[in-house]
Amino acid sequence: MSVDLQCCMIELPEMNRYLHNIFSRHHKKRILNSNLKPAAVLIPLFYKKSELHILFIKRSNSVVYHKGQISFPGGQIQKTDANLQDTALRESWEEIGLSPQDAEIIGELDDTRTRTTRFLISPFIASIPYPYKFKINPQEISGIMEVPVTSLMDRSSYKRRRVIDEGESILTFTYDYNGEIIWGATARILKQLLELLKNQT
Repeated sequence: MSVDLQCCMIELPEMNRYLHNIFSRHHKKRILNSNLKPAAVLIPLFYKKSELHILFIKRSNSVVYHKGQISFPGGQIQKTDANLQDTALRESWEEIGLSPQDAEIIGELDDTRTRTTRFLISPFIASIPYPYKFKINPQEISGIMEVPVTSLMDRSSYKRRRVIDEGESILTFTYDYNGEIIWGATARILKQLLELLKNQT
């Protein structure tokens, strides 16, 4: 097994220390643009069958933005949120029933903007317990997807293809898992996460 995959096969307490160490050394790049709408997402990491997984959601066709897309739990900041971390935790509670007390924030990734909807996304990485009794909000979410990190690190999952974004055909990079396509801002966030994990020795 290569070093870049070994990080995904150790026990939970050690994994949390390992991830804290990785992300404490990462200097978040912030984007300052008052014309963009501040938003945040949570990247939930958990152990399943002794392997690190990432939890994604599939947005319903009832939401205003990004209908039917694979993404992370999250959304736009609200006046009641103290900060963007609170936004990520609140949205995760509203969308998948993940209690803020059960999400241990272990780091942040760089700010990412969406191409057409003009959101400025702050990604927060969290360790969560598993198994967990998620409660899906059907108005916003059509389901959740549990993906092993090792599957996403496989070169065959990374492709370039054309997708339809707000009625426009664009060429972009994507990740594939079991017939689902991860693209857009979610793919860019995921790419940074995987690169940080791969680059550790």
